[in-house]
Amino acid sequence: MTVARKSIGERLAQLEAQRKTLQIRLSKQERAIDTRRKVLIGALVLHRLENDRDVQIGGGLAAWLRSELPKFLTREGDRDLFDDLLKPQANEPTIGNIGNGSAA
Repeated sequence: MTVARKSIGERLAQLEAQRKTLQIRLSKQERAIDTRRKVLIGALVLHRLENDRDVQIGGGLAAWLRSELPKFLTREGDRDLFDDLLKPQANEPTIGNIGNGSAA
């Protein structure tokens, strides 16, 4: 009994299908790594905002985020996620009233 060998074209098609499958897996892996990096950096930033009593770090970071986030976030739903960060804290001076004695 002879087993029919696949033609070169069939073997190439099979290899191409395997390449596409591996490329999809690689893309998923790269997206997962990218997402994990973003989550970890975000967790660090939130931790610093919540726990760092050093005004230079905590206050400066909060002020920077209030300045930069509105430009970075383009979808309204995304902005809603950061309402608590975008609004100045009552006990935290805003950039406009630092040193002039006015309240936030």
